[in-house]
Amino acid sequence: FYPVDLPADADADLLANGERRYLRGQPAWVEGAVVDAAGRPVRGASVEIWQCDADGHYRHPGDGNRADPAFQAFGRASVDAEGRYRFRTLRPAPYSGRTPHIHVKVRLAQRTLLTTQLYVEGDPGNERDPLWRSLRDPADRAALTVPFRSGADGLRAQFTIVVAA
Repeated sequence: FYPVDLPADADADLLANGERRYLRGQPAWVEGAVVDAAGRPVRGASVEIWQCDADGHYRHPGDGNRADPAFQAFGRASVDAEGRYRFRTLRPAPYSGRTPHIHVKVRLAQRTLLTTQLYVEGDPGNERDPLWRSLRDPADRAALTVPFRSGADGLRAQFTIVVAA
């Protein structure tokens, strides 16, 4: 459910869509760095995320456009000189047949370097999710499954993204 039309507000704060504020779900920070296989920052990269709202609806016609318009549902952030990015969003919610997840895309200029999903460590839906289960190697699962831990201003998830750049 990559957005058919990108929202006018496509910044890194998915809990604010223009003047609207999204107050449902569990607020969370998703942050990390985009690095190459040697651990060097990938300067100039951008990170996109998209996800469903707290009720499990995407802002996409394939989902019947039932999503809450206050939830931005898509965001883009450019990395800094150290490759770091940061999003304000919500802990992902499940929807029919899927465990909670956030879609992630990394771009460098016109190239897409990676499209993947970020999963919530310890979520009981993981073991039933067909895509999460398809990651048979425990190291592959660990690379895409992170804890959402309590912080002073909501949950925090640290997600380092390693790409071939």
